[in-house]
Amino acid sequence: MTAEAASDSRQRVLLVTGLLGAGKTTVLKVLEDLGWETIDNFPMRLLGQLVGPSGRKSGEARPALAIGFDSRTRGFDPNRIIEQVKTLSDRTDLEVTTLFLDCSGQELERRYNETRRRHPLASDLPASAGIAAERELLEPLRRWADIVIVTTPFTSNQLQQVVRERFATLTDQQLTVTVSSFGFSRGMPPVADLVFDMRFLDNPHWDPALRPLTGRDAAVGDYVSRDPAFAEAFARIRDLILLLLPRYQAQGKAYVHVAFGCTGGRHRSVFVAEQMAQVLRDAGFSPTLLHRNLGSRAADLVEGGAA
Repeated sequence: MTAEAASDSRQRVLLVTGLLGAGKTTVLKVLEDLGWETIDNFPMRLLGQLVGPSGRKSGEARPALAIGFDSRTRGFDPNRIIEQVKTLSDRTDLEVTTLFLDCSGQELERRYNETRRRHPLASDLPASAGIAAERELLEPLRRWADIVIVTTPFTSNQLQQVVRERFATLTDQQLTVTVSSFGFSRGMPPVADLVFDMRFLDNPHWDPALRPLTGRDAAVGDYVSRDPAFAEAFARIRDLILLLLPRYQAQGKAYVHVAFGCTGGRHRSVFVAEQMAQVLRDAGFSPTLLHRNLGSRAADLVEGGAA
């Protein structure tokens, strides 16, 4: 086995700690969404038992593990924790990383005032006293940590984005994209993020030769494509979708549904959805393509509103 392969087979273990109120819970929730196994408020004296002994079988994959702990844990001893981490870091089957979340005292005081919670180390003293005591207690861990994130300027959403950028793999970050067609006459799709109305295009329904066909047939595609408005409109919609999908992805959105509608859901919307799905495939996405009303009969009364 090569050194690279051995590294890839190691279990990722991320120890998440820091000042209370600095964002540990938010970080662990994001990691859980990314597929990590997460444990919060873990008693670190049991760390060795949790990770288990070394010597697992070669090639045996174990999920990435994120362990949250802080100064509230009984018998909390930063120096002893560092010694435990050093021991684990020497193992060839583990990739151990320590993440420390820091934050300014002023911002932490503001957060405590907003939540109306007492600082666990302050007792009857102001929150600032507890924050100062905790900062002194945790200083050895802060110096030891592999990664320090200062969350003072971050909103919760911004912190989530930082965590995704640092700890998500390419597989974790992939969007699940659905492209669908539908007929407005049979109701809007119940869940769609982007909806485009294709009823401004010439309707193939009114050509007797095209009426029994669908947007998957070449003749219908040629008819729709010849509409003077089609090329420019499609190009603008394409550019908008390709602009938005990476932005949705960066914000942690897991699912995006793009829907195209026409009157009956059999011709224009089907053709445009097919074309857009191919554009997304060419751009590196793997869209699911759905045609809600493709099997519906072509009805003159339904299409009559677009005559």
